[in-house]
Amino acid sequence: MERIGREVERELARGGSRDAIPLAALTAAWPEVVGDAIARQAWPLRIARDGTLHVATSSATWANELGFLTDEIIERLRARLGPQAPSRLRCAVGPVPESGADEPERTVEAPPEVPPEIGAQADSAASAIDDPELRELVARAARASLLKARSGRDF
Repeated sequence: MERIGREVERELARGGSRDAIPLAALTAAWPEVVGDAIARQAWPLRIARDGTLHVATSSATWANELGFLTDEIIERLRARLGPQAPSRLRCAVGPVPESGADEPERTVEAPPEVPPEIGAQADSAASAIDDPELRELVARAARASLLKARSGRDF
């Protein structure tokens, strides 16, 4: 397993993504290390070759505030990530992902009711398929296609 990890890292390095694995570990730890309030306003973008972590902030005020917290953040990252932790922090205004916590809960609509004649057509179209799982998938796709055609929608 260790050999596969080395191979993945080597291939990532070849493609210019040497820091992809450490950055993934860092972004996973970021909200816990800095807290939810800061994580909503600042997000790690990349790790430079000199070990500097570049962090995007939602405003210049947040970039300035994190400047005061740099030593504490680096210390917490070292405690969490060990030798993969960045050695410096540089903050600037940039893209920060939106938090999913404030999003309204999405509801999933029930699938439309399939009229018996469409169900029969779909089942008939898939009946020649021997594999039961594949047969069911094809029948579902056929039902969806027939329902779409019947509705007159283009999407």
